[in-house]
Amino acid sequence: MAIVVDLDVHLARLGLTVGEFAAAVGITPANIAVLKNGRAKAVRFTTLDAICRTLGCQPGDVLRWVPDAAPDDG
Repeated sequence: MAIVVDLDVHLARLGLTVGEFAAAVGITPANIAVLKNGRAKAVRFTTLDAICRTLGCQPGDVLRWVPDAAPDDG
């Protein structure tokens, strides 16, 4: 998928564990892992709001678009 969720840098910057972050955001550590590992298919705006509030950042600080590799013409 072309959307990447960058949480590790923010958690390290704030010295938060995944468990502490999950509790602050209000979702399970397993769902944080799904986000971090790029397996999420969607993110609720309420969850994104809680993530940004907890990290003190903007959505664009956490989410970034990376183009998919071009198909091989060969």
